[in-house]
Amino acid sequence: MRALTSADRKQSLVVFGEFFIDLIFYGLPAAPKLGEEVKTNRFAEFPGGGLATTALVAAGLGTPTAVITRVGGDAPLNPAWQKLVKGGVSVDACEFEPHLPTARTVCAAYGHDRMMITHDAINKGLQTLFARRAVRSQLRGAKHLHLACALWPPKAWLTLMRKLRAQGLVLSADIGWNPALFASRQLPSLLRELAFTFPNEIEARAITGETNLEKAARKLAAWVRVPVIKLGRGGCLAMHEDRLLRVRSIPVRSVDATGAGDAFNGGFLHGYLAGWQVDDCLRAGNVCGALATTRAGGSSAIPTVKRLRALMRKIA
Repeated sequence: MRALTSADRKQSLVVFGEFFIDLIFYGLPAAPKLGEEVKTNRFAEFPGGGLATTALVAAGLGTPTAVITRVGGDAPLNPAWQKLVKGGVSVDACEFEPHLPTARTVCAAYGHDRMMITHDAINKGLQTLFARRAVRSQLRGAKHLHLACALWPPKAWLTLMRKLRAQGLVLSADIGWNPALFASRQLPSLLRELAFTFPNEIEARAITGETNLEKAARKLAAWVRVPVIKLGRGGCLAMHEDRLLRVRSIPVRSVDATGAGDAFNGGFLHGYLAGWQVDDCLRAGNVCGALATTRAGGSSAIPTVKRLRALMRKIA
C-alpha cells in the first residue's frame, strides 16, 4: 500500500483544544457508588484531555508539536502544565486567563473503564483563540492541525475550518462524545473538511446511525478521506482508498484507560507526519493507545521510536 500523499504533509503538528488537569484515582477495590466512599492508595495528577495527551505522545516520538488552548493563571506552577512544557510541547500561542481556574477532571478508573467529573468553564468559546496574533503566527509555521474539541457550534466551526484549509493546513479531529453535534445536519459538512477523524466504536455508531462497524466506516468514508474507528483492545478499523483496513493491537495489562484514544491519535499523527504508510500509522496508533493503559494517565507510557517500531512489527 502506498504512503499518503506527500503534498499535504509538513514537519510540524499543532493541536488545538481543551487542556485539563486530570486528578486520577485508580486501583480501586470497587466501582464508586453514590452515597459511598471508595479509598485507594493509587493517585496521580496529569495533563489531561485530547490536546495534552495527543501532543505529548507525538512530541515524545519526535514530532515538533505545539498546542493552542486557554488556561488559568494557576497553570504555570501546576505540575500537570509543567509536564506538558517539559515534554517538549510548545505553549507559546496559549492564552492565560487570570480570572478563571484551569479546567479540571476527577477520574475514577476501575477495571478497564473509568468515570469522570469535569469543571471547564474556561473552555467556553475556545474557537475565538484563532483570532489572536500569536495563534495566527503559530499556524503559519505548521502544516497539520489536529482539533481535539467538540467543534461546537458547527456553523462557526465550518466557516473557520474552511478558512484554515484555505491557508494550506491539513485538518484532523477527534470530537469525542457529543450527541448534539452527532444530531446536527451540519456534521457531514464539518467532516468533509477533515483528512482524518478518530471516533471510538460507540461514537462511530452514533455518528452514522449504523450498528455494523464496517458499514459505519464506509459511511464515514463518504465524508472523511481516512476515517479511523478505534476499537480498544480490538485494535482499529479504517477506510483508505476504498479499502477496509483492520489492524490488531498488542496485548497489555491495563491499569487505567484514561487518554488511551488520544494516545492513539498522537501515535497515528506522528507516523503520518513522518511519511509512513497508512497501515503503519494505524499500528503506531494501536501500540501507543495500548501502552497508555499500562500506567495512570494517557501520556505516561510513551515508547521510544525504536520500541514503537519493534512492537509494530509484532502486529504487522
